[in-house]
Amino acid sequence: MSSAPKILFGFHAVTVRLKTAPASIVEIHVDATRRDQRMRQFVERAQSAGAKLVDSDDDRLKAMCGTHRHQGVVARVHAVAQLHSLDDVLDGVEAGGDKPLLLVLDGVTDPHNLGACLRVADGAGAHAVVAPKDHAVGLNATVAKVASGAAETMPYLMVTNLARTLNELKERDIWVIGTSDQAEKSIYDLDLKGPVALVLGAEGEGMRQLTAKTCDELVRIPMKGAVESLNVSVAAGVCLFEALRQRG
Repeated sequence: MSSAPKILFGFHAVTVRLKTAPASIVEIHVDATRRDQRMRQFVERAQSAGAKLVDSDDDRLKAMCGTHRHQGVVARVHAVAQLHSLDDVLDGVEAGGDKPLLLVLDGVTDPHNLGACLRVADGAGAHAVVAPKDHAVGLNATVAKVASGAAETMPYLMVTNLARTLNELKERDIWVIGTSDQAEKSIYDLDLKGPVALVLGAEGEGMRQLTAKTCDELVRIPMKGAVESLNVSVAAGVCLFEALRQRG
């Protein structure tokens, strides 16, 4: 991972970094014309965390992050080292007496979709999001903005060989459940209270053939209307929150 600073933007993403790793922040550029309550509170929090603040304008902020949707806040930050391997995460979950709940994404290359999936996984209490290195998007500024802070808190683990990783999960007695429009069973027919990895593919293509073959079980989300499938982050929400409901 290069040590060149990367960009985070938007109140939520930058606030979470202030909370979780303030030392990694190089500087925060703020729109000098914004003086509303939200900005004042943010500036106070940044100052109390010891962050360097730079007054800026909309054009400069847009040039830094590539979009006007920065909310007047753009931070240059050093990447926080990903402390976990998948084994570390699972060892920690099991040591805490919990049952693993993982979201596995095969072929999700849209940063908006990945950000939304991280946010859903965080909200449903999943322990990690897993993706293959060669069919996925990395954690960029757009992902972090859409994830509303979850990109900082949810372990996002990119693995070299997804089928091998799924087989390793099965060796740990984690039930690997894939979603497919063609499956007979519904997600609502399954008992999701045990250790579970939910595997979703990209919209349109779905998961790759080898990934689908490696799953223990394939299920569908029942659809009543004219559309044939859901956005991957919505599908992830349906599946993860069903697991959360059952675990109650």
